[in-house]
Amino acid sequence: MNMIQAINSAMDVMMERDDHVVVMGEDVGYFGGVFRATAGLQKKYGKTRAFDTPITEIGIIGVAIGMGAYGLRPVPEIQFADYIYPALDQLVSEAARLRYRSNGDFTAPITVRSPYGGGIFGGQTHSQSPEGIFTHVSGIKTVIPSTPYDAKGLLIAAIEDNDPVLFLEPKRIYNGPFDGRYDRPAKNWTAHPASEVPEGYYRVELGKAATVRAGEAVTILCYGTMVHVVASTIEELGIDAEIIDLRTLVPLDIEAIETSVKKTGRCMIVHEATRTSGFGAELSALVQERCFYHLEAPIERVTGFDTPYPHSLEWAYFPGPVRLREALKKIMKD
Repeated sequence: MNMIQAINSAMDVMMERDDHVVVMGEDVGYFGGVFRATAGLQKKYGKTRAFDTPITEIGIIGVAIGMGAYGLRPVPEIQFADYIYPALDQLVSEAARLRYRSNGDFTAPITVRSPYGGGIFGGQTHSQSPEGIFTHVSGIKTVIPSTPYDAKGLLIAAIEDNDPVLFLEPKRIYNGPFDGRYDRPAKNWTAHPASEVPEGYYRVELGKAATVRAGEAVTILCYGTMVHVVASTIEELGIDAEIIDLRTLVPLDIEAIETSVKKTGRCMIVHEATRTSGFGAELSALVQERCFYHLEAPIERVTGFDTPYPHSLEWAYFPGPVRLREALKKIMKD
């Protein structure tokens, strides 16, 4: 399966297992979604369990929160992560706080799916990476898979979770490891089966990172598309790097990060989102706090630029092999 098929399979499995699981969003019903991630679900489960909504993100999330509070497990889709901002108040003020405000009487077991990041030349309105906004909000879990196997297992775990989960899907790798422009998939991935996705039910636990590649020279922390970019670059350079795929940003597997950095003594952080206040800043602070006396060089960050997302120049915006090589040379030299 590619990632789209794996995500579709996860929703199919959960809708079959649990009548309380419903899928909703713009064009997710009859049409099957812009990227076809919900294809066939309405035909199989009917219009009351896989249904289209008006073009109103605040309405989609507000209704989903109410449905979740009264016993359902909604899986609303926001067509692109860039469109999620009108729903920010519902997610932050209602979904994230519902359990606490009600003293545990109500929860918001909703899983908000959304394609995010670049890869389709979507520019400023279809290519943003807003994960840092949500990792700042207590009460929301943030998940970003990098392979079809993880996408299915993590989505199943998210749907079963009793708290709100933001499930961001890197559209650049929807149909495979890469679209073949500048990057190549890594050849030797032992921990990440890229295509072998079981048909039935399985879970990938939230809050557990994956070691994509074991190494001794430097720890590289990444997630989503950047896992592939890092792995292919490391292969080309021949550096004995340990690559950690975070998989979930909140909850974060800080133990795995700490163990790796203390072993290698060096740390590089890679993400597609803009640099300032990106999640890499939090990672850098955590590594500094927990691993300071083990560090042999300053922590390096390779990220998107602090500019509005470019349209025709998106491949220059992406952290890629050239920028990764420069950062690695710097960190290995110190």
